[in-house]
Amino acid sequence: MPILAPIGRVFLNFLAATGRLGIFTVIATSHCVRPPFYTRHVLRQMVEIGYYSLPVVGMTTLFTGMVLALQTNASFSSVNAEAATATVVVFAITRELAPVLAGLMVAGRIGAAIAAEIGTMRVTEQVDALSTLSVNPFKYLIAPRLIAGAMMLPLLVFVGDIIGIFGGFIISVYQLDFNAANYLTRTWQFLEWTGVISGLVKAAAFGFIVSLMGCYHGYHSRGGAQGVGAATTNAVVSASILILISNYLITALFFGT
Repeated sequence: MPILAPIGRVFLNFLAATGRLGIFTVIATSHCVRPPFYTRHVLRQMVEIGYYSLPVVGMTTLFTGMVLALQTNASFSSVNAEAATATVVVFAITRELAPVLAGLMVAGRIGAAIAAEIGTMRVTEQVDALSTLSVNPFKYLIAPRLIAGAMMLPLLVFVGDIIGIFGGFIISVYQLDFNAANYLTRTWQFLEWTGVISGLVKAAAFGFIVSLMGCYHGYHSRGGAQGVGAATTNAVVSASILILISNYLITALFFGT
């Protein structure tokens, strides 16, 4: 039926794109665990992804912790449960907000940068030049970024956990008149290492996803500057969607009944 043709076409294109992404992921991951390793490139990408993303992740988690403390106290004051503010802050920051927000911020910053860089190399035939020089593009360009992304985002999230909890502490003590010692005691009492570990596992998965999407869309970009722009946009959008999907899956794995 003609009315079903567009639906079928979209579905088949989706399956084809999923297959291409799956093959690309398997090839790229295999190069991450097989020598030779370009250590210098991995270290450079670790600095790019980790160190230079620290300010934006730190500010995001700091103000998120502040807002969370304000909102929680305002909501719980109606039922005389203000003491639970510290508990909500530490749970929300370590389990969900720090890894998800850090992943989305890094997707916007690093995913776009990776897609633009590799996409520019693709349209200017620098990737083909690497192959001509017997240098595997997956080994030289993609594997270092995947390794660095999976390694550095957990460190960013761990720092973000500390900064976000500290932001909630600042607002609770200096604006909401909480007792500092009681707030810290309650925070430490309800700090669950399962929640922290789940957040770090999410961060590693998010870092891999961000780097993978940036590399995939950049590597397959076509059509000059317009194609590079489209690859950059697609990298950020696809990484953000996959971060939210994988966030649910990992949460269900750790806390699902």
